[in-house]
Amino acid sequence: MLAYLTFIFCCQLAGEVIVRALGVPVPGPVLGMLLLFLFLFVRGSVPESLSRTADALLGHLSLLFVPAGVGIMLHYRLIEENVVPITIALIGSTALTIAATGLVMSRLNRLPDDPPHDTPAKTPGGEA
Repeated sequence: MLAYLTFIFCCQLAGEVIVRALGVPVPGPVLGMLLLFLFLFVRGSVPESLSRTADALLGHLSLLFVPAGVGIMLHYRLIEENVVPITIALIGSTALTIAATGLVMSRLNRLPDDPPHDTPAKTPGGEA
């Protein structure tokens, strides 16, 4: 578990280094997540230990909202001054996410189904 936790953090660190070195306008953790995705895509599967590590992190995900809550309380006046643009951004990004998800799902639903693999084999006598 420690090895894959270190690997996840190294992906995040690599994303941060790339963003700062190249000036890419993407957050470092997002680029790190893309690097992790590419690793898993090339590998073709998710290792069991990585899956357990990710599940453990997700089980404690609520702890990651504590710094965000502190930041909101610290910058309350700034948020109050910009409540209209923030609201517009939240509603707009939510609408775009719903639209993109619907578009992807409608395209995926049009893909042909794979033939079933669990059909019983025919015996020479014609019985299954």
